[in-house]
Amino acid sequence: MSANSLPTSRPAAGDRASHDAAKRIVLAQPRGFCAGVRRAIGIVERALDLHGAPVYVRKEIVHNHHIVAELEKRGARFVDREDEVPEGAVCVFSAHGVSPAVRTGAAARRLEVIDATCPLVAKVHQAAVRYARDERTILLVGHADHEEVEGVRGEAPELTIVVETEEDVERLDLPADAPVAYLTQTTLSFSETKRVIDALHHKFTDIVGPPGSDICYASENRQTAVKALARRNNLVLVVGSCNSSNSLRMVEVAREHGSAAYLVPDAGDLDERWLASAPSIGISSGASAPEILVRGLVERLASLGYTDVELDEGIPEDVVFSMPTRLADPRTGRVPRTPLADEAL
Repeated sequence: MSANSLPTSRPAAGDRASHDAAKRIVLAQPRGFCAGVRRAIGIVERALDLHGAPVYVRKEIVHNHHIVAELEKRGARFVDREDEVPEGAVCVFSAHGVSPAVRTGAAARRLEVIDATCPLVAKVHQAAVRYARDERTILLVGHADHEEVEGVRGEAPELTIVVETEEDVERLDLPADAPVAYLTQTTLSFSETKRVIDALHHKFTDIVGPPGSDICYASENRQTAVKALARRNNLVLVVGSCNSSNSLRMVEVAREHGSAAYLVPDAGDLDERWLASAPSIGISSGASAPEILVRGLVERLASLGYTDVELDEGIPEDVVFSMPTRLADPRTGRVPRTPLADEAL
């Protein structure tokens, strides 16, 4: 069953459903896998096809418990550090990227590295290298303990300061005319990040940054879709794992726009008490959440009377990131599609 094969009707105009209306579900569009996640999962699947099990993956390939469990069944072995991988083995770097120190450690162990870093994350790494070359202090907006931030910071650790809030900006002990540059984690809340960047521009006179936002198209599109859900529904449920930054931001965005909202890792985590005053429920999913988990939640809600399912209007997504050529089929020169990565197509 594909991402759009759930039985749906087109949305009717209007705001949140009244309490005496029929129980309904409104599905966000877009939702679920982004191009970077699809590419990363496909890389692990293709590596298993070519090299056989086990294939080692440094950290979770993407932040979703279902995906990790499915890949483990197929022979992937997830480790926290590259020095846990046997010398000479195949090692996939996750979609969140790694620091140069990790690449050096992998080379020392003669690992056969396949890099699944999202191309949009790789762009942030490249910008950090450029700004460091210009001897600018890099102000990296993001969560210090997130793998993506750890990787980017590793490009120039002596020049990089992580900031998360406007208060962090105010506490920076740098002259107003210090040459600085800013970069951001790709999975942040668009509105919150804009406020932090505005604070940086207010504090520093010699500041540069990317020509556009570092926040990826998928995070922004899913946040926009969740805003629409929050306007139309009494409750918003976001399917995603608890360590998924973009999923957590979607919950925050829904709450900021007036709806109750909760993260639901899978249907078994639904708390029926949330439904007490919610005749209309909006459902979306983070960029690393497979559609099978959305279907499971919709089925659980159908058993509770939510049988009217609508598909909200949304922003079409047609972004595709190419796979590494080294994973191509030697007979055709093409990279075959893989079942788990294409599950939501």
